Amino acid sequence: MTESRSFASSSLPRHLVRGVVGFGALAGSVALIPVIGPISLLLAVVGVLAFRGCPTCWAIGLAQTISRGRIQRSCSDGVCEVRVASAHDGTN
Repeated sequence: MTESRSFASSSLPRHLVRGVVGFGALAGSVALIPVIGPISLLLAVVGVLAFRGCPTCWAIGLAQTISRGRIQRSCSDGVCEVRVASAHDGTN
């Protein structure tokens, strides 16, 4: 994945709130069908918007948010490697 394509949020609390809203809305959309009918499926739209597409993308973003600045990927001559960033690399 390139640096320009990231699913990470600006902070871990913000990402976790998006997850709570997304999973809550998706669960509510199904659980509320017997109570308010098919109109409850509109909550699924809220869940998808909170996830910015899909729960898998949210999970990838969670991993990226947690590892931001701690893990670096570098590729050269067709060989890519992932390594832990050191303090003198200029990253946090």
